[in-house]
Amino acid sequence: MSSDDQYFLDILSNIPNDVKKYSDDIADAVERLFDSIAAPLKETSIVSAWRTRAIESTFQPKPPSPPPVPLGYYGWAQNWVSRNKALTAAIFAFVGTGSFLVYRRRKQYVRKRRAGRASNGARRDVVVIAGSPNEPITTSLSLDLERRGFIVFVVVRTLEEEQVVYSESRVDIRPLNLNVLDPSSSQSAIESFTKILSSPHHAFPGASPHHLNLAGVILIPDMIYPAGPIETITPDLWSDALNIKVLGTIATTQALLQTICDFKARLLFLTPNIIPSLSPPFHGVETSIIAALEGFTNTLSSELATMGINVCQLKLGTFDCGSVGGRSHLQSSNATGADVLTWPATTRASYAKNYFAQANSPGNRGAIGGVGVNIKGSPLRELHNSVFDALTVSRPRRVWHVGKGSLAYDLVGKWVPRGIVGWMLGVRKMPPSQVGTSPAMSVRTQSPDEQEEVSDASVEWERIERRAK
Repeated sequence: MSSDDQYFLDILSNIPNDVKKYSDDIADAVERLFDSIAAPLKETSIVSAWRTRAIESTFQPKPPSPPPVPLGYYGWAQNWVSRNKALTAAIFAFVGTGSFLVYRRRKQYVRKRRAGRASNGARRDVVVIAGSPNEPITTSLSLDLERRGFIVFVVVRTLEEEQVVYSESRVDIRPLNLNVLDPSSSQSAIESFTKILSSPHHAFPGASPHHLNLAGVILIPDMIYPAGPIETITPDLWSDALNIKVLGTIATTQALLQTICDFKARLLFLTPNIIPSLSPPFHGVETSIIAALEGFTNTLSSELATMGINVCQLKLGTFDCGSVGGRSHLQSSNATGADVLTWPATTRASYAKNYFAQANSPGNRGAIGGVGVNIKGSPLRELHNSVFDALTVSRPRRVWHVGKGSLAYDLVGKWVPRGIVGWMLGVRKMPPSQVGTSPAMSVRTQSPDEQEEVSDASVEWERIERRAK
């Protein structure tokens, strides 16, 4: 083989390698071209698809939520408590505190209260009640204290009152003759009483002797007061009320004071509280006398406190005294329609309308005692328990509010403006043309409309006169 043939064969043998090389280069170049074109398209398609899904999710309505599962009472209460935590805490605090107070009050109300006994089982403690035996509250207290184990002495001034005490037919309810108007007789009665307390006492024949102890003295001033405008209350009524209710109470206290100090006994004053707290019109006598007694009680309490003797004031509300023959309240006995008819014509024209409006107003709830008002008061057991506690607890309170309305009216009188109190009691301002004018004069001087009002008032007075007769 010639050299030319060999050269030609070499060229032919290299052609496949060159074709493969050039074809690979072309394929790589085409692939890079397609990759450079496909990358932007791929990114654009991804962004477009995301935007499409976002748009579809924005405008596409949400699928309906599943219907709520009905909750029971427990679940409803749990949800309400979780939403109103502050209100729930306040309710629990109020209910818990109220329940505790009611429980404690109920426990104190039903617990047994009995006076102490001597070592031989006989009665030992003595209580003196200075009040009229004809008063329902005096009778009720004497019977209750005797039932609880006290020896009760009731202060009497006349033979009639002594017979009232003996009519109770109780061995341990005894009269104590103490006439403060006769100093010598009063002094001898106190000496005899002190001798009884100091001497050895035999409960029954053969019993071992023991000494009595004076537990306390209860003063109950007369609770019947005249009512009406001040100009209709004569000086004699003022004098009698001050002498009997104020000076009589002070004289009785002075007569028993030395015995009280010797035995370290307690001194209890029982006074009405509703009318003195409100100071309403037409009750000047009661308001003035209770204020004087409170001043005396406060001074006496300060003096006896230096000797370790407790003085307590029981401010009374209304009570149901039906079991002892009394009315439903222990407040003042108001004048009736017949009493109003005794007023002068000018006084009647000025005050009668407000007097009857106050007596019959529903705002006083029977506390001031109107015509035909029958509001049930607290049971007398509440008074009995308070008196017993004031006599026996180790640290008695200075002031006790006992009875329906005692504390409530006290707060009303201290914090509510007097104008609002008068409005609640039915008191209204009288027209100037009717003040201090008799009905006949007012008819001649008033307008036709006012004359018609006076005519209606005259009809009302005729009805009052018929009831009085």
